[in-house]
Amino acid sequence: MTSRSVVRVSRLPILPKKRKADGEPLPLVYQRRVRCVGGNGGDGMVSFFRGYRNPFGGPDGGDGGNGGHVVFRGSTKVGDLSHLRSELRAERGEFGRSKSQHGKNGEHVEIPVPIGTSFTDLKTNQEIGRLSREGDIVLAARGGIGGHGNEFYLSNSTRKPYKAEMGGKGEENTLHVEMRLMAAAALVGFPNAGKSSLLRAISRARPKVAMYPFTTLKPHVGIVHYEDEHQVSVADIPGLIEGAHMNIGLGHSFLAHLTKCQVLVFVIDLSLQDVRRQRDSLREELSLYSSSLASKPALTLLNKTDIVSEKEKREGIDAFSGDTHDLFTISAKDGSGIMDFLVRLREMIETTESENAVDTNE
Repeated sequence: MTSRSVVRVSRLPILPKKRKADGEPLPLVYQRRVRCVGGNGGDGMVSFFRGYRNPFGGPDGGDGGNGGHVVFRGSTKVGDLSHLRSELRAERGEFGRSKSQHGKNGEHVEIPVPIGTSFTDLKTNQEIGRLSREGDIVLAARGGIGGHGNEFYLSNSTRKPYKAEMGGKGEENTLHVEMRLMAAAALVGFPNAGKSSLLRAISRARPKVAMYPFTTLKPHVGIVHYEDEHQVSVADIPGLIEGAHMNIGLGHSFLAHLTKCQVLVFVIDLSLQDVRRQRDSLREELSLYSSSLASKPALTLLNKTDIVSEKEKREGIDAFSGDTHDLFTISAKDGSGIMDFLVRLREMIETTESENAVDTNE
């Protein structure tokens, strides 16, 4: 068992103490299908100036305004895609007017989304962009260009132009918007292993907790706060069962969530028999689904130490002798062992992020 008794105070986690709100929490929304429509350009105008002592003042029809764009911008202030509507439509440009008045451009629609979000055009099934940094943008639908008024066509050869352009039509694109990174860490385990209870203990998240299996049907994400204001996101993934790699029990949809996390945390029920077999079965399901998923950095938690004897606890620890994973014994109910686990989790995530940064630079 890994011992982490000496840590810097500033890097210690802050466990939630305030009372949490009642009612069902909203599940994490990590993908959406969105129809993006750019604004149409305004039409140009055909007009001739008529004024005092100047009855034939020439053309003065203004140009139409450009239509607005639909833009997605990467932001750290949003956590999922629940705020996205099924259709995003930008404003159209105003029409041109007489007396050389150009129409106003339509307002752009700018939507903040989490960093790491990718966008796939469903017509071509190709990725059109990915937001990897704060402030990056993806242009989802261009607005149409405003049409020229007849004043634009005035020339030495054409003194009385009677034509104007119609505004261009805005683009219409249907996109699959998906978060590539759901959370920094994911809690993996069989039903009723205590994943939801653990997420409640370390964050302000409120996943449902009950005595029957499959109480969690959609992923929930909680934020762990540290004393130096660092934050780590942790996802509660619905329980897996044997045969999940063959899509038994909605296995593929659950396993797909794990590909969007950097570190895996295996939560093992210490009160059941064959604790080593529990973890090995979970690792086998991951490896059969994806070799890259099985190679992610991971650690193991032996949960429910509050309901087992010291002998059973020791036997559970001995079952993992020689294992390469970091091992912690915890109780999500009374909080024992959680602080050491969270300190080590942050170290693993920071190491993973630095390695990924080096790979990107290379």
